[in-house]
Amino acid sequence: MKSVLFVCLGNICRSPAAEGIMRHLAEIHGLEHEIKVDSAGIGNWHVGDLPDPRMRAHGKRHGYLFNSRARQFVAEDFDRFDLIVAMDMENVRDLMSKCRSPYDSAKIVCMADYLRHHPTHKTVPDPYYGGEQGFELVIDLLEDACEGLLESLRKKIRS
Repeated sequence: MKSVLFVCLGNICRSPAAEGIMRHLAEIHGLEHEIKVDSAGIGNWHVGDLPDPRMRAHGKRHGYLFNSRARQFVAEDFDRFDLIVAMDMENVRDLMSKCRSPYDSAKIVCMADYLRHHPTHKTVPDPYYGGEQGFELVIDLLEDACEGLLESLRKKIRS
């Protein structure tokens, strides 16, 4: 089994959406027993909360269920996950500051690294303070990146 942890700032917009989209894609491709997904936030502001209602509503329109409860990233997540996927470079820096070893830092990647159809985006931007278009953009980016990530994971599962 491969395990992936998606991380954003507060774990109420981008990372739970990535978790829900990846879970959905894994089920569609019959990989739900081979890929474990979860999400976490750098901060603890929203621990226990459902994702932002706007993100849940946009996800629902696209056929996704975003219903995980927010939690804060902990150092032990480096032990529990094969890959830790940050939504932007600030998240990457925050995660790197929590690394205990080079082995930990080798697990951290940026979600935009898996984008295939959005070459101008270098991160998945935080939609929290923006309008409706921001949430739609995030879902579009996450669908693209999750498909790219899933393809990468499928190759590792086969080998």
